[in-house]
Amino acid sequence: MKSYFRPEIDAIAGYVPGEQPKMPGLIKLNTNENPYPPSPETAKVLHNFDIDRLRRYPDPTADKLRDLFAADLGLKRENIIAGNGSDDLLTMIFRAFTAPELPVAVFEPSYSLYPVLAAMQGAPVYRIELDRNDFSYPADAVKQAKDANLLIVTRPNAPTGNCVPKELVRQYCAEFDGIVLIDEAYSDFAPDNCAELATEFDNVLVMRTFSKGVSMAGIRLGYAFGNPDLISGLMKLKDSYNLDMLTQEVAAANYADKNYRQECLKKILAERERLTAELSNRGFAIIPSQANFLFAAPPDGDGAGCFAHLRENAVIVRYFPGEVTGKYLRITIGTPAENDRLLEVITSKYPCLN
Repeated sequence: MKSYFRPEIDAIAGYVPGEQPKMPGLIKLNTNENPYPPSPETAKVLHNFDIDRLRRYPDPTADKLRDLFAADLGLKRENIIAGNGSDDLLTMIFRAFTAPELPVAVFEPSYSLYPVLAAMQGAPVYRIELDRNDFSYPADAVKQAKDANLLIVTRPNAPTGNCVPKELVRQYCAEFDGIVLIDEAYSDFAPDNCAELATEFDNVLVMRTFSKGVSMAGIRLGYAFGNPDLISGLMKLKDSYNLDMLTQEVAAANYADKNYRQECLKKILAERERLTAELSNRGFAIIPSQANFLFAAPPDGDGAGCFAHLRENAVIVRYFPGEVTGKYLRITIGTPAENDRLLEVITSKYPCLN
């Protein structure tokens, strides 16, 4: 059959989301979801919601949410844009700043959606390789980015979990003649973040999501902030009503309950420390993580084999084939019970060293 698609669309394989398997007794540790539910305040919103409101359109610019984020960040509403998950925002950003004559620079390895979005725009991709041993970041990244118009820094990085030092990010922002997007999907789990760089530099956007630290992957909500001129430009590209009414209501209630979210984060960080120690005791090499997952290589370096062993026992983690990434697994931090089961299955293949 004749193809009616643009050549760029025919040429791409498309992004493959994390598997959402359905099997009995599943321990799901593959997509970095928060293991704890949203704040109980969200249930109250749903219980009391007047369904008659659903016949009306939602607020097209999500001003209530934007005001909440702005107050938290010491910014104004015009500094904020909300989207249907970070992926929605990324689509806007790639449409705005990339084209066949406007390349994007990304670090490698990082979020695999970035090159797919670039291909949709016909934009060249400059891949800046991280250190193959510890995944540290090069000081000359801007030089390697050449004439790119967009540079993406994922902090903490996925799938590796490590953070580029903030001062090095600041250097990138100062030296790069283009837009620097700092993707902070996992910043809730890190000791610091780069929020101030969005006001320190006119060419910087910082992006965050409700899918990880905020326990709301199911509603699809993300937001970005930066110079008002950048935000107003992105507003031209968003779908008219990209956030539904219920999403806006429950997200506001959950976000406002900071004490609950902090308690959940403490539990995750404690389990991250425990899981790091336990896996190390079984001979795993682990990249120091500042996210809600571990990037861990089994003692035999057979990431694919360990992945298969876990899957056979209904424990699902994420595996990224490749010369550098293929010896690792990305393991989401689950509840203590989920992590115990993970360790039980791993120990059957890799016994404790002491």
